Amino acid sequence: MTETGGSTPLVKLEGVNKHFGTLHVLKDIDLDVQRGEVVVVIGPSGGGKSTLCRVINRLETIDSGTITFDGRELPAEGKALARLRSEVGMVFQSFNLFSHKTILENVTLGPIKVRGISRQQAEQRGMELLERVGIASQAGKYPAQLSGGQQQRTAIARALAMDPKMILFDEPTSALDPEMVQEVLDVMVTLARDGMTMMVVTHEMGFARRAANRVVFMADGQVVEQGPPAEFFTRPSTDRARDFLSKILTH
Repeated sequence: MTETGGSTPLVKLEGVNKHFGTLHVLKDIDLDVQRGEVVVVIGPSGGGKSTLCRVINRLETIDSGTITFDGRELPAEGKALARLRSEVGMVFQSFNLFSHKTILENVTLGPIKVRGISRQQAEQRGMELLERVGIASQAGKYPAQLSGGQQQRTAIARALAMDPKMILFDEPTSALDPEMVQEVLDVMVTLARDGMTMMVVTHEMGFARRAANRVVFMADGQVVEQGPPAEFFTRPSTDRARDFLSKILTH
């Protein structure tokens, strides 16, 4: 396990199991994420990657094991859960923007409603964030008027607006046309370099090589192996990972 300093991990999963009916999607997962670390989760479809993301901010409950975030066990419900959700941003495959609200309104809604920040302050911060992701000029438009890449960059700005301790990305580019993928990945690389703690489920191996501190390879509901990208991509230690990489890296 890679340790960055001796501090408590921001996220710690111990013996985590999750079933959907008879399907065992997470099997005894042990995983730490350190503060400021970028962990990229890769592996075949159906391996449990998205579910792993979703249990960290309690979009899915777990059957057994423990998950601690910032030293506290994940709350089951109520105000403590709402607080956790505000500390863990999430960017989905499908943007999940409010279609009847402008781009700026989408970004400011959380800070105003959840954090109680004044509209003026939230809008000022919202514009800074839209500038940061390169779409300040689109602030007054509605999601349907934007490209997929611009919508996903809005979703990233919306996650950042809550000042989260961590952002989870669940296949953030898989719904995008190929020419829009890079503009979203570039924003994510910048965030990684700025020290944001991130867990990213993705099929983009170039991003994993550029931005990850650690690659976690999941298959069949288990963490099969993990390590620094240079090591993982050049010398995978398991047959399962070698087989996966031979299929995707030859294309």
